[in-house]
This record gives sequence, C-alpha cells and structure tokens, in this order.
Amino acid sequence: MFLENVYHDNEVFFLIYNKPFPFSFLFFPFKNMKNIIITGATKGIGRALVDIFAANGFNVAICARSTKDLELLAQELKTQYPNIKVLYKATDMSKKEDVVAFGNYIKEHWTSIDVLINNAGVFIPCTVIEPSNEDKFVTMMDTNLYSAYYMTNSVLDTFLTQQQGHIINICSIASIMPYSAYSVSKFALLGYTKVLREELKEKGIRVTAILPGATLTPSWNGVDLPKERFMTAEDIAKAVYNCYELSPYTVVEEMVLRPQLGQPET
Repeated sequence: MFLENVYHDNEVFFLIYNKPFPFSFLFFPFKNMKNIIITGATKGIGRALVDIFAANGFNVAICARSTKDLELLAQELKTQYPNIKVLYKATDMSKKEDVVAFGNYIKEHWTSIDVLINNAGVFIPCTVIEPSNEDKFVTMMDTNLYSAYYMTNSVLDTFLTQQQGHIINICSIASIMPYSAYSVSKFALLGYTKVLREELKEKGIRVTAILPGATLTPSWNGVDLPKERFMTAEDIAKAVYNCYELSPYTVVEEMVLRPQLGQPET
C-alpha cells in the first residue's frame, strides 16, 4: 500500500509499509547504470563483450573502423536493450589522433567511466627477420599496443578523479608464446598491462590482462579445423565479466584461457 511519496537526492521514494522504495526500483531495472568503453566492438570477442555488458545494464561506448557496422550494432542494442545508452564513433585504432578523438568524444558525453576494455587488435602473419615485413610489424604494434596506451591515457584522468574503475586489456596466448611477429606486439601489451597494474593499484583502479587462446572469431577464417578446437567468444566474454564482478578488494591480474584440447597448431 502506498502511503506517501518523498524526495531524496533527486530520487522519488514511495513509502511502502513504512519502508522507502525508490520510484526507479518499481519501474526501471537499472537505476545506477554504469558506463563501459569497448574498442574493436563489432566482431568476435568485442561483440560478445558488448552483448554481456549491455545485457547487464551498462551504457556502452564502442568503436570500430566501419561506420556501417557500428550503426547496425547500435540499432540492435537499442532495440534489444532500450534502457541503455549507446555511443559510437568510427575509429582507426592504429592512428593516435583517431584514438584520442574517440576518448574525447566519450568524455563529452560521460562524466564517469566504470570499465575500459582495450580489445582492438590485428593479426598479420609474418616473421620478424624479413625486412619486407616492416610495415606489417609496425601496423601490429600500432594496433595491438599503442592503441591501448593512447586509449587508456585519453580517459585516465576520469579514472583517477573517481579513484575507481577497471581497465581490462585483451592480450593473447601469444603474449607468452612466440607466434611470429604478432607475439612481439602482444608480449608488449602484457608488459604494459603489468606496469599499469603496479602504477594504479593504490589509486583504486583495477587492471586485468586476459590471455585467450584460439577463439572462434573472423581471425581464424579459412583455417580447416573443426569448431570443437576453438573456444567461443561468448566464453571469453563471460570470463571477463566474472573478473569485473569481483569486489573492489580483489583483482584478477592475469587470466589465461585455452581450448579444452589445447591450442591448435597452424
């Protein structure tokens, strides 16, 4: 039985049996919605991450190279999760100016950020000893390492002001195993994540490195292997969300995930 309504901190409360319940508790599933940034969000692991966090009531800021892909994803999210807000911007994560522009765009709309997932990456098969591979090597370093560095720095002031939040870098099993030139960029990303963890641990900001093995994403297109030899992107997303869900007193520093049958040889 509703007896009366009162106001507190701009929220309407109804007194039900002399106990206060917020108006939003009765009508809206997510009162204090949180904000997450996910780079490389339209395919593979990135898309699975968007789905699981959106399903749990997060507003999402997403980027990818294709404006069309972003528009389609944003529309799907708004249809499936009408209570969340979606920010998106076409971004080439291999270019510093694009990454910084994306970070500034987010801060124009959000005053708080709860999670940043640096997921954008690229795999280009090549060796490090062949001089003609220099452009490929530089592209992987720009996309797999420097994008995370610039993206993090572009919004780090918000995290530091809050004294809380979670930065999650999607590394790779190649961060700990030598898989051609690609591994150099992923080893570097893991090293960056370790240093970031040390520098932010006393500032209330959690930092996690996720090291997935073979995951069934477009990166493996053309490989003649049964799907049973791969993990699903949804499983990786669940693992990431479980890391986030822990209390602020606990952080998963590193998580390695591999297919049950082990990493397939290519």
